Amino acid sequence: MNMIQAINSAMDVMMGRDPDVIVMGEDVGYFGGVFRATAGLQAKYGKTRVFDTPITECGIIGVAVGMGAYGLRPVPEIQFADYIYPALDQLVSEAARLRYRSAGEFTSPITVRSPFGGGIFGGQTHSQSPEGIFTHVSGVKTVIPSTPYDAKGLLIAAIEDNDPTIFFEPKRIYNGPFDGHWDRPTQNWSQHPAGEVPTGYYKIELGKAKIVRPGEALTILAYGTMVHVCQAVIAEAGVDAEIIDLRTLVPLDIETIEASVKKTGRCMIVHEATRTSGFGAELSAIVQERCFYHLEAPIERVTGFDTPYPHSLEWAYFPGPVRIGEALKKVMKD
Repeated sequence: MNMIQAINSAMDVMMGRDPDVIVMGEDVGYFGGVFRATAGLQAKYGKTRVFDTPITECGIIGVAVGMGAYGLRPVPEIQFADYIYPALDQLVSEAARLRYRSAGEFTSPITVRSPFGGGIFGGQTHSQSPEGIFTHVSGVKTVIPSTPYDAKGLLIAAIEDNDPTIFFEPKRIYNGPFDGHWDRPTQNWSQHPAGEVPTGYYKIELGKAKIVRPGEALTILAYGTMVHVCQAVIAEAGVDAEIIDLRTLVPLDIETIEASVKKTGRCMIVHEATRTSGFGAELSAIVQERCFYHLEAPIERVTGFDTPYPHSLEWAYFPGPVRIGEALKKVMKD
């Protein structure tokens, strides 16, 4: 399966297991979603369980919060992460706070799916990575898969979870892994081991990172598309780096990060979101606090820039092989 098919399979499995699971969003019904992630679900489960909504992100999430409070498990889709901002009040003030403000009487078990990130020439309004905003909000979990296998297992776990979860899907790797070289032929998940996805039920525990490449010389912390870009850069550079795919930003697997950095003595953090107040800043602070006496070089961050995502200069903004390679030389030289 590619990642789109794996996500579709996860929703199919959960809708078959639990009649309280509802899929909703703009064009998710008959059309099957702009990326076809919900294709076939309305025909299988009907218009009361898979239905189109008006173009109002605030309304989509507001209705989903109410559904969750009444016992349903909505899976609303925000068509692009760039358009999630109108729903912030409902997500932050209502969904994230409901369990706390009701002393546990109500929960909001919603899973908000949304494609995010660049690399597809989407320009400033279809390429943003707003994950850092949600990691700042207590009461919301933030999940970002990097493979079809993980996408299905993590999405099932998120749907079953009783807390609201933001499930960001890196759209650049929907159809295959990406090594950061935009001018090379693209790959397909059918040629990748992580494209082998079981058709039935399985889940991956939230809050558990994955070491995708063990190493001794350097720890690289990444998630989503950047996991694959980092793997390609490391392979070309011949550095014995340990690459950790965080998979979930909240809850964060701090133990795996700490053990790795204490072993390697060096740390590089890579994400596509803007640099200032990006999640990499929090990761850097955690590593500094917990591993200071083990560090042999300053922590390096490779990120997007503090600008809108440019269309014509997409590959200058995107943390690709050149910028990651430069940071790699610097952290290994120090």
